[in-house]
Amino acid sequence: MEITGTAAIVTGGASGLGGATARALAAQGATVFALDLPAAVDKAEAVTGVRYLPADVTSAEEIRAAVDTAAGSGSPLRVVVNCAGVGTAGRVLGKKGPHDLDVFRKVVEVNLIGTFNVMRLAAEAIAKTEPLADEARGVIVNTASIAAFDGQIGQVAYSASKGGVVGMTLPVARDLASYGIRVMTIAPGIVDTPMLAGVSDEFRAGLGAGVPFPKRLGRPDEYARLVLDIVRHDYLNGEVIRMDGALRMAPR
Repeated sequence: MEITGTAAIVTGGASGLGGATARALAAQGATVFALDLPAAVDKAEAVTGVRYLPADVTSAEEIRAAVDTAAGSGSPLRVVVNCAGVGTAGRVLGKKGPHDLDVFRKVVEVNLIGTFNVMRLAAEAIAKTEPLADEARGVIVNTASIAAFDGQIGQVAYSASKGGVVGMTLPVARDLASYGIRVMTIAPGIVDTPMLAGVSDEFRAGLGAGVPFPKRLGRPDEYARLVLDIVRHDYLNGEVIRMDGALRMAPR
């Protein structure tokens, strides 16, 4: 599928993986609607071809409004990339007692339910577009994590939420096949995003050294390039791609 002339939605689009993806899609000629929380949108750098929209992925009303805006832009909505997510650390049973239920619920709500919320509403809009070759109408790319497979100590909430994203990939691809909508998931390893901004260079180097090859952290632009490849490759559907340099996480 060609990217030029399409409309695209990228959640978490103000920074990190989402920011890199929004820029990459815009550079290829898409009209990009980057969704993020208001505080993040206020700090986002202006990019030609990218329009920032404040929206919470867990809100049906806000996402529907954002989808309507993208679908009504004059370009067919064909690309949706879910990058919005949160992380937390906590053991099922720690020194202070059992895991906070509200924290667990929040991580699942944003990472899993938020992803599903965007998919269901965006799919409705994509299904209304004119079909292309092979009756294709669009593609949705979700973001999981290698924590879905190799969850470490303290990652129970994050791993559960990302495992849910992995688990949705095939059934949603099957659900949407009759509408010509492909569904793929990327499971990144350790990527150098703003989430690592607070760690020292020494710690960052140590993380990179643990990757089999290349011995470094991943980059957001590498994630974005993979998104572009998935969009253009019409026979990729219903699969999870690990982008991790062959990293398999140890228990801690």
